[in-house]
Amino acid sequence: MGNWQLHTFIFNTNLDKKIEHIKNLKGKVLLFGGVYSNLQALEKLKSIAESENIPPENCICTGDIVGYCAQPEETVQLFKIWGAKSIVGNVEIQLSEGAEDCGCDFKEGGRCDGFSQLWYPFAQSKLSKSSLDFIKTLPDFLQFEYAGKKVTVVHGSYFNVSEFIFKSTPWETKLEDLKATKSDVIIAGHCGLPFHHTQENKIWLNPGVIGMPANDGTPQVWYMILNDKKDELTFSHHRMDYNFMLTSKLMQNGLLPQEYARTITTGIWNNTEILPAIESGWQGFGIPL
Repeated sequence: MGNWQLHTFIFNTNLDKKIEHIKNLKGKVLLFGGVYSNLQALEKLKSIAESENIPPENCICTGDIVGYCAQPEETVQLFKIWGAKSIVGNVEIQLSEGAEDCGCDFKEGGRCDGFSQLWYPFAQSKLSKSSLDFIKTLPDFLQFEYAGKKVTVVHGSYFNVSEFIFKSTPWETKLEDLKATKSDVIIAGHCGLPFHHTQENKIWLNPGVIGMPANDGTPQVWYMILNDKKDELTFSHHRMDYNFMLTSKLMQNGLLPQEYARTITTGIWNNTEILPAIESGWQGFGIPL
């Protein structure tokens, strides 16, 4: 398991959230988000981690292991067997509480909201007690020291699990999270797009998601790798190919949004209602990193 220690406790804030602290994290770290019940993508990412000799405890997910695709139970079980780390996304929180919706903070009556009324109950119906019990063990945040920097992993933001933070989101908004957590680096998910934003010797990273394309016109998905060579934190964005045709085919079961099944193959989102104007304008043109 290497030279690492794990300590977990309840960090009492007004939000009463659980923070899991990882001590002495060293070597390459694989970052990813939004598996979204996409078993084929998770299988491929796990094989990449193994080929890069990145141990499971150095593989960190920003949440939403469950989501839009067709194999929620199989995905959670593989994640559990792999032994990678994850925080809860809004989907895990809602599933743990037996809620009736995904808690994604979509606009009521919008297309994303309508789609969630299909995929969320499908996922609920497929998850075993074993998977739900595993989901309930996931912390709200992860924190660790890495290359001399304090790093905090959040889903949307520290203050709101469902907040959409993008590259174009003002730095002042990001700085609030960095100050509140006393962090040098925030790693976040939820928005579905990879980016990095560096300012004032602070860093905000989003590795993107592996369960859905990044609205860039390609079925490839995204992850990140941190490195601590020479005790300096460096990061790199990576695209990933996987068996997306099988993922899309499995989603064509009459129970899931067919628009999402098409997105898996086209790399284009059905709508951009959650995106700011800048990110919406990138649709189909690639993501400037």
